[in-house]
Amino acid sequence: MSIYKVALIGAESTGKTTLAKQLAEHYETIFVPEYAREYMEKIYNRPYTLEDIVITAKQHKLNEQEATEKANKILFVDTELIISKVWCEESFKEVPDWIADNLKAQQYDLYLLMYNDIPWINDPVRENPGKRDKLFYRYKKELTDMKTNYKIIYGTGETRFLNAIKAMVESGFIFY
Repeated sequence: MSIYKVALIGAESTGKTTLAKQLAEHYETIFVPEYAREYMEKIYNRPYTLEDIVITAKQHKLNEQEATEKANKILFVDTELIISKVWCEESFKEVPDWIADNLKAQQYDLYLLMYNDIPWINDPVRENPGKRDKLFYRYKKELTDMKTNYKIIYGTGETRFLNAIKAMVESGFIFY
């Protein structure tokens, strides 16, 4: 059976995890949580390295592969390698080969790009409250350059959720 893969991307604190959970519940399937968050929570008492980003990206891809086999027609993925690429560029001015190579090979049926119209919520692993607009446009450019199928998701609360469903319906492969 073919699984439709929907990636949620966007700057920190734009509701990716919340929306991924809501969509997975609505479509009676599962989602892949952002592994980088789990990893960074364990090491937040030291500066992270370029290798830490690669470790999180590799584990996230493994988690995604495992989840694909368990998904019910649709798999929602909370972040993916575009996020890792931009994170590496912003923090270290370079992109490791593993991330670059796997980014070229990854395929999602749809990307939901979260707009920065919800309030920033601070937590120990977030670091870019003043860069959300810059990062939004970086992600948008990456999606455009890669010629992906993407929709920008606006709104707060229930409106954001309904806009995501509408975007999937407009993409022609997911129905209410």
